[in-house]
Amino acid sequence: MKYSRKIYELNSYLRSNFASEYSFLKLKNILEFRSTSTLQNYLSYLEEAYLVFVLNRFSFKMKEQIKTPKKVYLADNGFCLQISSRFSYDFGKLMENAVFVENLRRGFKPNIDLFYYKTQRGNEVDFLLKSRTNTGNLIQVCYVVDEPKTKEREMKALLEAGIELSCSNLLVITWDYENQEIFKEKEIRFVPLWKWLLQ
Repeated sequence: MKYSRKIYELNSYLRSNFASEYSFLKLKNILEFRSTSTLQNYLSYLEEAYLVFVLNRFSFKMKEQIKTPKKVYLADNGFCLQISSRFSYDFGKLMENAVFVENLRRGFKPNIDLFYYKTQRGNEVDFLLKSRTNTGNLIQVCYVVDEPKTKEREMKALLEAGIELSCSNLLVITWDYENQEIFKEKEIRFVPLWKWLLQ
């Protein structure tokens, strides 16, 4: 009974904090697990049941991928809407989760050719899609880009990552904004979620 309760608490916490970074040590302390190895075992049970997916931060060094914080995504947005303890929904996170699941449907495999990325300056890019030899796509997900600061933040992270990874396929998935913009001599595409899903 005690063990099933801890799995339930872990599952509930992850569903309330999906599409966010976490570390095993932080989770262990928050949920009062005795060890990180026990926590990792319980998390693997949730993964094997296809309730959650764990996504690594991309690095060319495997050791760095293992050590850096992870992100967790849900197998279905409905899990969040039914079980999450949130009092209001973060539509940006729901969109990000939907994009993750669609990338799975398109054949990308987490931690093989699907990652998230953080630039050397600490700016996060939601998704990095790899081809066999290089970075194929960099994707940001942003609910609204009406405010100039928000748009610039998303474009800046994409641009930094594009330079670091020699990738020119830069995409921002929005709720309803569509455009192609030049930012510091690089083209960045903005595509509404519904149109991207139909591609």
